[in-house]
Amino acid sequence: SQSLAFHAENISVPPLPPDLEEVPPPHEVVFVGHAIGTQNYVCLPSGSGVAWTLFTPQATLFRRHGQQLTTHFFSPNPDPEDNNTVRAAWQHSRDSSTVWGRVTDMSFDSNFVAAGAIPWLTVEKAGDQEGPAGGDQMTEITFIQRLNTVGGSAPATGCSVATDVGNKAFVPYRADYFFYEDPTQHGRKDGR
Repeated sequence: SQSLAFHAENISVPPLPPDLEEVPPPHEVVFVGHAIGTQNYVCLPSGSGVAWTLFTPQATLFRRHGQQLTTHFFSPNPDPEDNNTVRAAWQHSRDSSTVWGRVTDMSFDSNFVAAGAIPWLTVEKAGDQEGPAGGDQMTEITFIQRLNTVGGSAPATGCSVATDVGNKAFVPYRADYFFYEDPTQHGRKDGR
């Protein structure tokens, strides 16, 4: 099985903040991607003022030895039950299969999350799509955790008054993304 080859890396998930739940068994990490990119914000009206709003991440994830693994961005989830909701997506760099996720848990715990870093997250799969030639590397993914974040938080300046609306900020960040599968469900779509 292809997944067994991933386990040879002996991936260990770092200790998690108390407010970030562990991914439940039987889900297990099958690979990890080291992201380098930006968190991209736009200044928009918010309440009675303005605030930075994330409009998309833009990152490339690499394996430990530098091979490109996925790209990461926001796009509409094609799952009919999700009504084309724009969600975080990870597209495999070789076969173009894609998984979309919804955030289920996040932590800003300063004992784990560095100053100026975006929160650590647990993301549950919300949809997937095979690549155009039938690639399926991402279709079995069930959960993704974003951990070990560096940078990426919205800037402290540039979005404080109405005339700032429309300003954009592309903030560099790094993170480790841990991808999980349920080994009891391999090759079984929709749990059948």
